[in-house]
Amino acid sequence: MKWVLVVLIGLALTAALVAVIGARLPKTHVASRQAHFAAPPDTLWRLLTDIEAFPSWRGDLKSVHRLPDRQGLAVWVEEGKFGKMTFSIERADAPRLLVSRVADADQQFGGTWTYELAPAAGGSTLTITENGEIYNPLFRFMARFVFGYEATMASYLKALDAKISRTRTAAL
Repeated sequence: MKWVLVVLIGLALTAALVAVIGARLPKTHVASRQAHFAAPPDTLWRLLTDIEAFPSWRGDLKSVHRLPDRQGLAVWVEEGKFGKMTFSIERADAPRLLVSRVADADQQFGGTWTYELAPAAGGSTLTITENGEIYNPLFRFMARFVFGYEATMASYLKALDAKISRTRTAAL
């Protein structure tokens, strides 16, 4: 019984320490990832803006549901393993710049992803910049010290590269 109490106190102290450290971290962050793709910017643009097709190449999604556009820009709900989240396009300048935003006010995090596409030798370069906000101190701690701010972008870019590779192979 004494060991159980010691373990519970240890877990409580660890959780409290994580919460204190998380509370001291800034709520906002900026992170960026860049990748080269063997496809022109127009091809990447189509993949980035074909919202209904996201589940076909993004393994983190179960489904996507389009909502009515706002001011002529797309709005949609993504359902993944952690639930549903609403996104909206804030700016679209085909085929070079796309800005999307977490449009749910009740999430533990928010912010924008800015996609910048540029022609490059043999294809194009895509740079994703996250201007993120993490409201929950425990999530701030986990994002900073466990997952990293770039983990979701890295996964996204890997899935996009796999989709482009499959498309190129199918075309041959």
